[in-house]
Amino acid sequence: MKVVVLGLSITSSWGNGHATNYRGLVRELASRGHQVLFCERDVPWYESTRDLRELRGARLLLYRSLDELVQEAGGAITEADLVIIGSHIQEGLAIAEYVFATTEGRTAFYDIETPETIAKLVAGDPEYLTPALVPRFDLYLASSGGPSITRLEEFGARRVVPFYAMVDPRGYVAVASRPCWDLGYLGSYSPDRQASLESLMLAPARALRARRFVVAGPQYPEELSWPANVARIQHVAPGRHPVFYGAQRFTLNLTRSAMREAGWAPSVRLFEAAACGTAIISDGWPGLDEFFTPDKEILVVRSADDVLRALIETGIETRLALAARARQRVMREHSAARRVDQLERELVELMPMGGLAHPLHH
Repeated sequence: MKVVVLGLSITSSWGNGHATNYRGLVRELASRGHQVLFCERDVPWYESTRDLRELRGARLLLYRSLDELVQEAGGAITEADLVIIGSHIQEGLAIAEYVFATTEGRTAFYDIETPETIAKLVAGDPEYLTPALVPRFDLYLASSGGPSITRLEEFGARRVVPFYAMVDPRGYVAVASRPCWDLGYLGSYSPDRQASLESLMLAPARALRARRFVVAGPQYPEELSWPANVARIQHVAPGRHPVFYGAQRFTLNLTRSAMREAGWAPSVRLFEAAACGTAIISDGWPGLDEFFTPDKEILVVRSADDVLRALIETGIETRLALAARARQRVMREHSAARRVDQLERELVELMPMGGLAHPLHH
């Protein structure tokens, strides 16, 4: 099958969770023999922070304008069996119109931040998608399930399916090491997550002065005050994620407010941490128990006191058992292979096998 993906970024994981999702998706598609072209807007903030330069088994195109995209990838878009347009891409509306006008294959919208997209649709914010465009895609891949699916159907989505974040087992493995941090957090600065970070990470750090904590991620304001026992790392590239997670006894998962309110919206970091075999402490949100069983695969907290109890009272055997069960669950249900299995099933429903330039491989 010939696939063209137009996404925010696959070359840089700096400040975004899109890159690791796209890497898992593209690598798995390519490993099955599909011909994949990934097109990414060449922008300064990603050019200077790239941690991937080539795609094994797939092609990468960096373009600076819509005209350049048409010139360099127009033929591939026309001939593709499937064109996937991702959320948050620059000139997303114009690119979608071009794809609809030229491709001979099917189209899909890959919405990596569905609750945010729904909020934009409701508010009439046409940054990368409009209500008029939603029904024109053959397939809508939504990163959140539950009520979000109904909302998208109300906007006219023809075939909308939950397409949750994914983890690539080839890049996320459990690394045996002696933990040097009691609790860590990996995530770029977000104003709507900061209160949770203060409550569930920094407050426990101030209460447990003898314990060690770490916060990794870019864009935190210079004026923020960090407790002395909280280490700061500006950026951890995906290739270093297993080592980073392996150095933590527990890792903290915090969910952006739109995703928490919508529910059924697991972040890619949640699955990546589980795949690396690190015990997870997470904030709570509707639907979380459909991904991990609380107290068996994950610890759910609501306050600093909950975090303190988890850090002080959880023995090593219990912690390791939590981590092992979560890792088994994510590998079974949320790997890149499972997502591509799902995508291939959807495409079989959308178009007869004989209509593909390259039949699906199973």
